Amino acid sequence: MTKKKRIIVIGGSAAGPKAAAKARRIDNDAEVVIIQKDADLSMASCGYPYYVGGYFDDRNMLLSTPTGVTRNPQFYLNAKAIDARTNTEVTDIDRKDHTVSFKNLLTGESGTLAYDKLIIATGAVPQMPPVPGTNLEGITPLQSMKDADFLRKVREDHQIQKAVVIGGGLIGIETCEALQLAGIEITVIELLPQLLTFLDWELAKLVENHVRSKSANVITGNGIAEFLGENGKLIGVKLQNGTELPCELAVVAIGVRPNVRLAREAGLKIGETGGIEVNEYLQTSDPDIYAVGDCIETVNRISGQKVHAPYGDLANLQGRVAGENAASDNTVTFPGTIQTGICKVFDYAAGTTGLSEGKARKLGYSDIVTVINASPDKPGFMNGLLLVTKLVAEKKTGRVLGAQCIGPGNVSKQIAQWAMAIQGRLSVEDLVNSDLPYAPPFSLAIDHFIATAHIMQNKIKGRLKGISSMTVKEKLDNRETPFIIDVRGPDEFEQMRLGIGERLIPLGALRRRMNELPEDKEREIICYCKISLRGYEAALVLEANGWRNVKVMEGGIMAWPYPREK
Repeated sequence: MTKKKRIIVIGGSAAGPKAAAKARRIDNDAEVVIIQKDADLSMASCGYPYYVGGYFDDRNMLLSTPTGVTRNPQFYLNAKAIDARTNTEVTDIDRKDHTVSFKNLLTGESGTLAYDKLIIATGAVPQMPPVPGTNLEGITPLQSMKDADFLRKVREDHQIQKAVVIGGGLIGIETCEALQLAGIEITVIELLPQLLTFLDWELAKLVENHVRSKSANVITGNGIAEFLGENGKLIGVKLQNGTELPCELAVVAIGVRPNVRLAREAGLKIGETGGIEVNEYLQTSDPDIYAVGDCIETVNRISGQKVHAPYGDLANLQGRVAGENAASDNTVTFPGTIQTGICKVFDYAAGTTGLSEGKARKLGYSDIVTVINASPDKPGFMNGLLLVTKLVAEKKTGRVLGAQCIGPGNVSKQIAQWAMAIQGRLSVEDLVNSDLPYAPPFSLAIDHFIATAHIMQNKIKGRLKGISSMTVKEKLDNRETPFIIDVRGPDEFEQMRLGIGERLIPLGALRRRMNELPEDKEREIICYCKISLRGYEAALVLEANGWRNVKVMEGGIMAWPYPREK
């Protein structure tokens, strides 16, 4: 009689249960065991901020199947014939004997269990700032169900008046919204010069402006020096510049590090990013041990560099691959990541895929070109909402390297489209005639995605001579004097304007008012409008009439990240 294969999975959050379930589907006879340190299984951890924020009230929704069945040990046993052991910690991996040692954290009982294949899914642990006072009551990450329960109680008790969120990344911004919805006065503190470092600065600044518009305070370029306490409880934070902010709650969201203690003690190879090193099959340096999720490092499919990419969707995809390979001896591979992500920012969204301009330049991509497109996601008569996209491409080949998109419009759709373009190694020329679904409730006739490709095509071909808002501001700060034209209508100008020394010459009047333009045909002229579509048309008119240094401010007023006159 053939001996049944035993597959043990260490970790029961996202990647672990997915690996176990896939292994069971591939091999119906295998013994599959999940050993989970926490009390809960298969937690939707990306949903924690929304549970805290009150988007839903039933805690079990974070642990349930789409049909509402709670994923507890009984569910795994009955539905999948998987032995799921919660409140149980693996204390040691013996690679020579192919066993794991475990301890039940409730009863104290310990034992060992043999494995044929082992899958490590131990996740990541939150980082804490190396400053005094981190043990004070009132300081928490948002990494576990326990953390979510604590912050949900904070919401329901209505005792906290002021809180700080330390870290302006994905979790920090989502937590900011959650606490603000609870009526708590929030300050976001970010050590780096901007929020959401996956965005380039000019888009991140637009997001920061939006966060501020929701009555949240934002401090960038400043970090925590000390947590201040009284009688063991948090009463404030001291910043690196000496400023003290009173608060009763601090949520630390400065990132995570791979939880590799078990792997390291077992002698498995740890990669350059601090995650467990794996191959394309998600095997570790021991061929009988796989690793998945936030505890591993993977490869960036664009740059080829090793990266730590702790994303919930990647954890599930990796779990699926490792589960199949553990059950069937390496039949599938995991190709890596292009690091696609998105977060909700009140009634905005901010998304990214591939390389930002800043990241591309750091990696040595010198021959790149960028464009910014600000335009709605669908027609105005269907209540279209603004999107601002920045696209990064290779200038010579037109290959898309990355895209970022923010705004109240359908950001997710845009980022999904760009992600597939990048994974398909498509160029701008491949995309300008994309056949996408169109109807006014869902899209413009030329979708924002395609329009962005059109703008990039025009720029690569030299038809559009774009200039970024950052470069315009830099010129003004350096006391340069370009001739700046706002080509919108007078009513629009009265409602909203930049106040940077611009001249109002509506596009429809431009041809008959050319006597107002500089006589010097080499004088730098910068055109813009609300989104710079009319600005582009104005630039073409001026070039046709002999002006040779005409630029279009990309994205127009809607992508201007600095203060406006009105």
